[in-house]
Amino acid sequence: MLRLAFMLNRHLPRMAGLAMIPLIRGLFLLARALGPERASAIGGALFRLIGPRLPAHRTALANLRAAFPGRDEAELRRISRDAWENLGRTGAEYAHLDRLFDYDPADPATQRMEVEGIDHFYALRDDGRPGLVFASHLANWELPAICAQKFGLETTAVFRPPNNPAAARLVQEVRRATMGGLAASGPGAAFAMQGVVERGGHLGQLIDQHFTRGVVVEFFGRPCLVNPLLAKLARHYECPVHGARVVRRDGVRFRLELTPPLDLPRDASGAIDVQGAMQAMTRVLEEWVREEPGQWLWMHRRWRPSMLPKPKQPRGMPEAAPGGDAAQANVTSQPSAPALS
Repeated sequence: MLRLAFMLNRHLPRMAGLAMIPLIRGLFLLARALGPERASAIGGALFRLIGPRLPAHRTALANLRAAFPGRDEAELRRISRDAWENLGRTGAEYAHLDRLFDYDPADPATQRMEVEGIDHFYALRDDGRPGLVFASHLANWELPAICAQKFGLETTAVFRPPNNPAAARLVQEVRRATMGGLAASGPGAAFAMQGVVERGGHLGQLIDQHFTRGVVVEFFGRPCLVNPLLAKLARHYECPVHGARVVRRDGVRFRLELTPPLDLPRDASGAIDVQGAMQAMTRVLEEWVREEPGQWLWMHRRWRPSMLPKPKQPRGMPEAAPGGDAAQANVTSQPSAPALS
């Protein structure tokens, strides 16, 4: 009996997740039947209503208060509700990712999408070199990868699967149908991503989430950890790094922007400085979020002070006593891409 209880306790979360598959697929089919505009509007309205009642709303408000200390509480709560609405719209729009990106350079006025920096995109596609693209969880963050697929840019998008197995399976199916190559983050992923660049391909990654073994950068004046993979690849292969963002203009109308290649800082040897490069990319992200704060994912715990590496002790000073968060030790002891310098 105890063994049965142990097995149930161990596997219950996965079983519950798998039991959600029919429900999530049913919602997906319903959103598909409603059409892009109505599905997005309903998803946004539901999340705008429900989101502020969820525990993650406290995280969103705490992040907003720290990022915008000069703004009043009413404005911060409005931004948080806008962020929930954007998240609900984005979720509902998964059923229509194959329809949302309808950009045609010959007739841009009648479409949902407009693209700025298209010349940078073509240059990236046709220069015969590998390239890197960083992005963030703004508006519908899936659209840059779809843009690359539509215009023949060989790109592998790095993604983090949802924790819920039902949602992860469905999102994976949608992404494979609308995007190019995909690489799930996790153990061994750095080697696969390095292989993409070695073959002359392009790699796209969202860089605005906490990464335990990352490098420290400032985001809204506060230190946080960011995955250094793109900077390491840029240093190793001397390939261009562009930023891509999506802005939600109105409902399911979007603007996709691709920046020129960034002029990344270099160290004394002339090689790209990894920490400085990630700071430069993060600075671009911060500007984007400041322009459209209601379209960013404030519910994520981006700042985690307890996970930051401890400052180095001056020579001659005794080391701090061992202990504390095991993940904190990983920040300095485990490289994220062992083959890269």
